[in-house]
Amino acid sequence: MGFRFAQGLVLLQAIACVVEVSLANKGWDSHTYPYNHSSAPKRFTVGGSQHWQFGVNYTDWSLKSAPFYFNDTLVFKYDPPSNTTFRHSVSLLPNLRSFLNCDLKKAKLIANQTQGGGNGFQFVLKKKNKKKPYYFVCGERNGFHCKVGIMKFAVAPLLRPRPF
Repeated sequence: MGFRFAQGLVLLQAIACVVEVSLANKGWDSHTYPYNHSSAPKRFTVGGSQHWQFGVNYTDWSLKSAPFYFNDTLVFKYDPPSNTTFRHSVSLLPNLRSFLNCDLKKAKLIANQTQGGGNGFQFVLKKKNKKKPYYFVCGERNGFHCKVGIMKFAVAPLLRPRPF
């Protein structure tokens, strides 16, 4: 129980750091307004050039790619099923406990094994979910890819600041 609590605490601390860093990077200087950046939504390929595959640390990727804002798009790219590749999918978990334990009992499948091919599966971070993070996992092999292959990450999107 203590280990699970510590895992949750570490995840919450990481999310808080992402928010703090993103807010700290938006200060005033003598030549710009605060929030001097594009207000257009961005597209992120999950995992960068490594895409959505077994063994990539997606929590690390998400922390390095942050901040994420509402209406940004996450693109999950993975090979379609074959005899030479692992099968992957994308599921959303309802809460932190399910995420930490890779518990797929209440998971919602958002991309099946074939939807990651080609241009990938696109997921837009919508405002309707603004009170809780999104918990993404690969739901294949009863959570094995989530647990052992670390194919999971959380995103807590922010409201996009508007320039003056």
